[in-house]
Amino acid sequence: MDIKKLQATVVDALEDVKAQDIKVFDTVHLTSLFDRLAIASGTSNRQTKALAASVRDKVKEAGGTIVSIEGEDTGEWVLVDLGDMIVHIMQPAIRDYYRLEEIWGDKEVKLGAAKRISKRTASEDGEAKPARKTTRHLVATQATDDEPQKPARKTAAKTATKSAAKSASKTAAKKVPAGKTVKVAASKSAAAAKKAPAKRAARKTAA
Repeated sequence: MDIKKLQATVVDALEDVKAQDIKVFDTVHLTSLFDRLAIASGTSNRQTKALAASVRDKVKEAGGTIVSIEGEDTGEWVLVDLGDMIVHIMQPAIRDYYRLEEIWGDKEVKLGAAKRISKRTASEDGEAKPARKTTRHLVATQATDDEPQKPARKTAAKTATKSAAKSASKTAAKKVPAGKTVKVAASKSAAAAKKAPAKRAARKTAA
């Protein structure tokens, strides 16, 4: 069995029976006999035996191997040998006396890492992905696109002026028939200029 799966199984088995002060240590750099060492406390002989039985059953269910179990007769200190991992289940007084953490506790494995198993991966995969957040800029842009744009006053005035000019030119074109010459009245200054030579000629003749 993979060592990470084995240590996770052991920690789960100890927690199921309310073990106290569970510690897991990496011992690869200290000995070649086993890779992990776990220490947990039980408040009574009965609890220490129950903890050892829980570890045994859980490891068997997961496909692991139980090499041996020692100390079940007294229950003060029960040792469960799992091959790659050794589990010490001790009563508090015995644990304080022998202080195994000082011998093997050079490299402690955090329980979060010890419980890194497939359940965690499955729960992460099952979680729904968070919806994408819409920024204020996008919301404002969508609102602008959805609302009809109102024409500016200047644009409306220009449009009205152009339409009025077009209609006026069309009306003027309709009044003047094609092919006819339109006489334009002369201005007052031009008429006075024409009459001036006639008056001078009349004065000379009278004289």
